[in-house]
Amino acid sequence: MYSGSSDGESHDAAQRKIPPASSMLWVRNLRRFIGSGAGLGSEALMELETKRILLDIFREKQHKSAEAGTIPSFYKKKPEEGSISQRVQRLAKYRFLKKQSDLLLNADDLDAMWVCLRENCVIDDATGAEKMNYEDFCHIASVCTEQIGPKCRRFFSPSNFMKFEKDESGRIAILPFYLYVMRTVSLTQARIDMSELDEDSDGFLQPHEMEAYIRGLIPSLAQLREMPSAFVQMYCRIAAHKFFFFCDPHRRGKACIKKVLLSNCLQELMELHQESEEEVTDTEQAENWFSLTSAQRICDMFLALDKDMNGTLSKQELREYADGTLTEIFIERVFDEHIRHGKSVGGNAREMDFESFLDFVLALENKDTPEGLTYLFRCLDLQGRGYLTTADIHSLFRDVHQKWIEGGNYELCIEDVRDEIWDMVKPADPLRITLADLLSCKQGGTVASMVIDVRGFWAHDNRENLLQEDEEPEEE
Repeated sequence: MYSGSSDGESHDAAQRKIPPASSMLWVRNLRRFIGSGAGLGSEALMELETKRILLDIFREKQHKSAEAGTIPSFYKKKPEEGSISQRVQRLAKYRFLKKQSDLLLNADDLDAMWVCLRENCVIDDATGAEKMNYEDFCHIASVCTEQIGPKCRRFFSPSNFMKFEKDESGRIAILPFYLYVMRTVSLTQARIDMSELDEDSDGFLQPHEMEAYIRGLIPSLAQLREMPSAFVQMYCRIAAHKFFFFCDPHRRGKACIKKVLLSNCLQELMELHQESEEEVTDTEQAENWFSLTSAQRICDMFLALDKDMNGTLSKQELREYADGTLTEIFIERVFDEHIRHGKSVGGNAREMDFESFLDFVLALENKDTPEGLTYLFRCLDLQGRGYLTTADIHSLFRDVHQKWIEGGNYELCIEDVRDEIWDMVKPADPLRITLADLLSCKQGGTVASMVIDVRGFWAHDNRENLLQEDEEPEEE
């Protein structure tokens, strides 16, 4: 027993006498050997070299940040064409967009979701509408996930359910929810398609990129399938111009993709998915800028005005627009404000090219929009002061008054019209009208028509008769 106890104590003493590994000579020599890299393979050496390079880059960036102070970096140089950086960027962008595209619901998935919604909803006894409560919503989510896959699960979140109007029983209608899913899928697909065409990946589309997007849509738009191939390029040019008129107000030559997706222009373009047989009237086609009828109308209008067939419009030629009802002072102001860099022909005065003509037509056909009214206000602001005075209104309306009298109408008092305009706008400053006043009064387009177009003033003067005619039922 004594000897056993002695052995145990000697064993503990031996353990206590073992020096730490860091103090052993062979450990120090091994670490020194590995640290020099002499005992490492090529892969380990490459890894060490990579870490050293990355550490140097990190230290260099830290040093530059310290020198720059608190000013953040706001400019990053784009990678050079053909460089490795650009290739990596394009590959990463392609893979990301491919992944997002795979997560989208296709047409069959949407049909299957609609079937699931209808099979698992309840009918409202009062209205006959198909509805679902939150329990039904969760059950349909499970059924859709089994039939379609997990990619539909994100549409069945509690936050999405709360977005829709509920009845007294806490139920939502299935149709608005389904339309929401369809619109989300459509907008996401549109964003992916536009991002693929965004060559520099800055979130903006240039004119030729927007034209390429529209050209790719044409085969899927029912009302454009019969478009002559010779007219496709001109159509894309006309259609793309409306996007830039509304989504590029500062005329930088590029439109933000997010703004394009949220604009009414894209929704108007997508209306062409409707089949022509589905009661799409000629009037509706003419009112839609993106319809084939409207595009051909714009081209025919420009060709009819271009008397000398030089591809541009002079002031004299533009005066014939809308049967000559626009005033001369307005035509002059259009050239002063919007044709400053227009084409000069044979050393003569500058003329309006086709792009400027598209801006002109879009402004006149969309006078009630902020973009159209901004275009027109620059022409109305005779002194360039940012506001209109009574003298400006008097000068502008004088030409309308002259055309009004020449048309055989009754005598007008310009001062009465001026006072009526002031009553319509109700400007914040009683002595001047600003663009903000015209936008806030919701009658800016009417005011602009009254002072630049005799036909516009006639429509305002006869508004009650015109309204009564619209309300009268058509005779069978």
